[in-house]
Amino acid sequence: MTDILARFAAFARRSGLARMRPERSTGRVMAVSVAFLGVFALIDARLLQLGLRKEPPPTFKSSIEDTLAKPRPDILDREGRVLATDVMSWSIFAEPKRLVDKDEAVDQLATALPGVDSAALRRKFDGKKGFVWVARKVTEKERAEVFHLGLPGIGFVREPKRVYPNGPIGAHVIGAVNTDNVGIAGLEEYIDRQGLATLRDSGIKIRQADLKPLVTSLDLRATQALRDELEWGMRTFSPKAAGGAIVDVNTGEVLAMASLPDFDPNVPADALKKDNIDRIAVGTYEMGSTFKAMTLAMGLESGKFTLRSMVDARHSLRYGRFTIHDFEAQHRMLSYPEVFTFSSNIGAAHIALAAGVDAHQAFLRKMGQLTRLRTELPESASPIVPKHWSDLNTITIAFGQGINVTPLQALMAVCSIVNGGRIMPPTFLKVADPATRTGTRVISEATSEDMRYLMRMNAVKGSARKANIPGYFVGGKTGTADKIVHGHYDHSKVFTTFMAAVPVDKPKYLFFVMYDQPQALKKDGGFHTSAYNSGRVAGRLIRRVLPLLGEPPLDAAPADPFPRIAASGYPLDPLALALTK
Repeated sequence: MTDILARFAAFARRSGLARMRPERSTGRVMAVSVAFLGVFALIDARLLQLGLRKEPPPTFKSSIEDTLAKPRPDILDREGRVLATDVMSWSIFAEPKRLVDKDEAVDQLATALPGVDSAALRRKFDGKKGFVWVARKVTEKERAEVFHLGLPGIGFVREPKRVYPNGPIGAHVIGAVNTDNVGIAGLEEYIDRQGLATLRDSGIKIRQADLKPLVTSLDLRATQALRDELEWGMRTFSPKAAGGAIVDVNTGEVLAMASLPDFDPNVPADALKKDNIDRIAVGTYEMGSTFKAMTLAMGLESGKFTLRSMVDARHSLRYGRFTIHDFEAQHRMLSYPEVFTFSSNIGAAHIALAAGVDAHQAFLRKMGQLTRLRTELPESASPIVPKHWSDLNTITIAFGQGINVTPLQALMAVCSIVNGGRIMPPTFLKVADPATRTGTRVISEATSEDMRYLMRMNAVKGSARKANIPGYFVGGKTGTADKIVHGHYDHSKVFTTFMAAVPVDKPKYLFFVMYDQPQALKKDGGFHTSAYNSGRVAGRLIRRVLPLLGEPPLDAAPADPFPRIAASGYPLDPLALALTK
């Protein structure tokens, strides 16, 4: 502008327009007027151009584009329902050098944007950067309020924002992202590790439409039902925490998983709170009597025991200064099925000792209990196993104490026990072709059938009766472990688990429920063991979820559910063959 005025003045001097003679005044005035009109026309045109710009000034365009959140692929449940997606939102930036009054700008912005830290924003404005963020991914209302402030040096830009339409449902599986749309947990972090981070860092422009959705193994309806029932248990039994899962035993697909307390991934900071950890994949616990399923499977697989075997449970088992008791002591010889039905610690210990320490370790390693379980979820934990494995360790681990594993590890092992004997890592992605998930054989089909029979007996005569839902051929196992407090087991504080295979003759699904320190109810006679909390919730879950998965109640019991056992001449209990009405 200064250059234009200087040129005009020089022209006026050369042309004589500056000489103020009356006879030439009219022409001079006309010329000056035209010149000034031309100058102001140029100014107006430039202002109009700046006002109509949709992008930030060219000097800041690259800085903004480099820091904008990049698009991410949608995350879907197995039926195509949206679990996570991107929507376009507004972000607000500032060019500090163009701010007329920085203090006034900070005050006005803080009023329009309550979440903004005034002190931090003032420090940004005092810095040397030509471009700073004021607020990312604000609401349309907040953007309008800032726009109407009319502050010079404040601009707006569109960028994708990650949203989770179902809130906390499936949160620990789905995960969360940070402000820059970078995955920080769960499958969101898995997506980045599969190449999205590399693509983003390459500088290649990414369009959300070009990204293939990630189809998970989750069923949204089943996951919501699981969370609802766990919450019911939280209100009823007042535990510290809860967790649960539903797994397809033949493919390893996790159809539902929840851990309470959980978080809303729309508020990603909550994912980092210590109480909101994923207790299924990250927490490690003594799993209690659910481990007896592995112990009795090991005994059958070793060939040293059969369903006809008798196990000595007449007396408590003493080892050094330790004494092993039974919760429901029978003080007699127990049949092999009775060891399972009465959940005998003494019986399980004798079976493990008969196998031997080395064989016990080898079996648990084969079942995936001694090494860290890896899945698509970045979060996982290593089991806590004895450094020096003695007979005493084998005794206690036989009934689920003295070893800490993640519930997901124990689920994997029990799935292999009931599915015919093949183990496969759990997966959180939908399996396109189930035939490709063959797994690795860890026990024989015969042992698997024997164990399914034992689980069925436990559902009709043992501690799993509360999950024996009419119309479904259920088999289950309870687990109650005393918690260690100040180095000693505290009988008043327990960790309860329950696993149920349905239908147990040809299992499709394994249901799992756990509670950390549930409280006893008066109507239950003061008992806080698994049958009264985890087992009860598992029963509610089976009744609610199986119809959602296309499994309506049966009208009659399966024909010949345990054919190999029947062919062997073993006297099957009639209750195990009947469908509870």
